[in-house]
Amino acid sequence: MNSKRKIDSAPVARRPLRRLREKSTLISLGDYSLRKRGVARYDWADPYGVAVSLTWPQFMALLFAVYLAVNLFFALLYFAVPGVVANARPGVFTDDFFFSFETLATVGYGEMYPVTYYGHIVASAEIMCGITFTAILTGLTFVRFSKPRPKYVFADHPVVAMHNGKPTLMLRIGNGGASVLADAHSKISVLLAEQSAEGTRFRRAHELKLMRNTIPVFPLSWTLMHEIDQASPLFGFDADNFLASDARLFVSFDARDPQLALVIHDLRNYGPRDVLFGWRYVDMITDDEEGQPTADIRRLSEVEPDEGVFVSRAPF
Repeated sequence: MNSKRKIDSAPVARRPLRRLREKSTLISLGDYSLRKRGVARYDWADPYGVAVSLTWPQFMALLFAVYLAVNLFFALLYFAVPGVVANARPGVFTDDFFFSFETLATVGYGEMYPVTYYGHIVASAEIMCGITFTAILTGLTFVRFSKPRPKYVFADHPVVAMHNGKPTLMLRIGNGGASVLADAHSKISVLLAEQSAEGTRFRRAHELKLMRNTIPVFPLSWTLMHEIDQASPLFGFDADNFLASDARLFVSFDARDPQLALVIHDLRNYGPRDVLFGWRYVDMITDDEEGQPTADIRRLSEVEPDEGVFVSRAPF
């Protein structure tokens, strides 16, 4: 007689690891932030990534804390066995601590030195740690100094103004460095809150087609333009629609610095209240007495009313 067993075909969800379930990280990009669970902000198994992501004060504080912890560890090993260090006063922890500090730095003034087999073993291990620590510190510091910093200047507000008789989303970017950049690329995406036919709300990113997304030379400034036609995700949008959809613009920009022979990236986002309808940028490039173009980066974000688009709110 054949017996049939009822097989539960429902999928069984695997329980995530406890350590991942408890981790929570806040990711911020300007005024836009989101929280990710199951991801640690700093992955200590990747010291390179941690060293690059920290600020300089955090980086120096971390190095000082690690250096102090290693010195305290070896000082306790010396202190636990009295008499292993010559001229160290018995029961005085500071003598063992300063001897540990000098040994880790491979300095050694000669007044204190290991005199027992145990002391030589601990001192040898500490010297190896000191050499390794110095090599790692040198490498991480070089990485931080060699990391290029983007010098792109983004306008405070994107604007929607008339261009060639059509409403156009514009964003001006300036070259904040003294060098001429080359092969610049840009991309603008808009994140919109939408609702499906089933009533499910979700957020979708739409890439906005730019009139020009690359230029061979970027010496002064560049105004990115997206024509708001019927094919645009922003067709029919005004300031109120931006707020209702919680529309956010994400701008990615990269260009090659010939002096560094590197491509430098940057990312900027704008909230729904940042987009100005009915305003256009003031011309920031003028000709000097010799007819040479001069760009005033200080005027990058200056705007003026545009008569072709209804002004829904003031920019200030």
